[in-house]
Amino acid sequence: MAPLLIVLATVAGTEIAAVVIHRYVMHGFGWGWHRSHHEAHDDLLEENDLYAVVFAALAIALMIAGHWVPALFWISIGLAAYGVLYFMVHDGLVHQRWPFRHVPRRGYLKRLYQAHKMHHAVEGRDGTVSFGFLYAPPLEKLRESLRRNGALRR
Repeated sequence: MAPLLIVLATVAGTEIAAVVIHRYVMHGFGWGWHRSHHEAHDDLLEENDLYAVVFAALAIALMIAGHWVPALFWISIGLAAYGVLYFMVHDGLVHQRWPFRHVPRRGYLKRLYQAHKMHHAVEGRDGTVSFGFLYAPPLEKLRESLRRNGALRR
């Protein structure tokens, strides 16, 4: 039971960390890598994918360290699970970077899809909303923030 709780807590904690990293690193001093994700291109890969490499390396290092500290192994499994969810939802569902051509019409996936599209509605790195990858704030809250930023007209 404890390993499952560690994995689930790691997935939830990783989403919280991802919001902070996305907002303050990717849209801050790490914009050099992340910019490629906000610009149109036809390439299979983008410089932003280097973030996935960094996080995968962290998960692998924790998996190895789990040989000596078992809890670190389960944390690495949580990070890997988050990576799979990110790949499916963000890269697959939202950005359709692989043959997954479904636009959700209702429910939470629709809200998540729309929230991330609002994230990309702002040109550049400033004034953007919705920094989560698996959590989407209420859409009206995001629309109001975009209106205040001048990115969305009434």
